[in-house]
Amino acid sequence: MRHPIAGSALAFALALFLSTAAAHAAGPSTSGVVNVNSATAEELALLPGVGPTKAQAIIRYRTEHGAFKRVEDLAAVKGIGEKGLEKLRPHVALEGKTTAQPEK
Repeated sequence: MRHPIAGSALAFALALFLSTAAAHAAGPSTSGVVNVNSATAEELALLPGVGPTKAQAIIRYRTEHGAFKRVEDLAAVKGIGEKGLEKLRPHVALEGKTTAQPEK
């Protein structure tokens, strides 16, 4: 017969693992905002769901089309759809200083 605590411990460990994996998949957690009109690729990568490839795509789009005038303009960048835009919205600025820092 299995010990009931062993099953609970296993379930807890699995839940902890899955929640940690989901947090890592969502990207780094940040505080502050990223000015998408002046940010470097490293700063853009602080945004949720943005890695090096999307950061370069944002910079390429900005170089070819000029400054983003509305946050919604990010949807025109290859790899950023409506869902991605909604994740980015609270972390994006169009002017001012980039203040985003990775949370520890």
